Amino acid sequence: MHWYEKLNQYFPIEEMKSKEHMETLLKERSEIYHKDESADHVLMYVELEDFIFIDYLFVSKNTRGQGLGHKLLEKLKQKGKPIILEVEPVNYEDTDSEKRLRFYKREGFEHAQSIGYRRRSLATKEVNEMEILYWTPNHASEELVYDAMKRTYDLIHTYKDVHFYGEPYQPVHKVLTFNEDPEKENLLRDI
Repeated sequence: MHWYEKLNQYFPIEEMKSKEHMETLLKERSEIYHKDESADHVLMYVELEDFIFIDYLFVSKNTRGQGLGHKLLEKLKQKGKPIILEVEPVNYEDTDSEKRLRFYKREGFEHAQSIGYRRRSLATKEVNEMEILYWTPNHASEELVYDAMKRTYDLIHTYKDVHFYGEPYQPVHKVLTFNEDPEKENLLRDI
């Protein structure tokens, strides 16, 4: 099966880039956008000088639990840069989302408490919320993670968006937010 079909069957439509978009990134942004694949996995990631962003990580069902995901993440961790990714919030009716979150927690990833991510899907027209997870070798701040997410959004997510989807994604300042005091916001939400 083609790598794109593997991703397309596993990830929700609102999270998927088009095949044309991803192939163009691999071709036109090949210095920063990368694909690592085998029969059992597909890893799409962005590597810049100061961080790595995992766009998609797929491990086939028949090899899950055998350490392949761990090996792929270890390979990225060896580069000594913060690693950032987006995950959908846990849906307790979807065991995959819960397993994914447990996997990343075991691998040392933390929730970015200060960063909000809400983007309207051009495929479904619905606003979907994502959580930002990150791993850092040197305790980088969430502000660094936020800046890296903004760059990823502008360099990758919205790259030639009108060409591929017929309309633009929302600008980064409407999608990503940074709250310097997330505990205060949680307290206000509970009142």
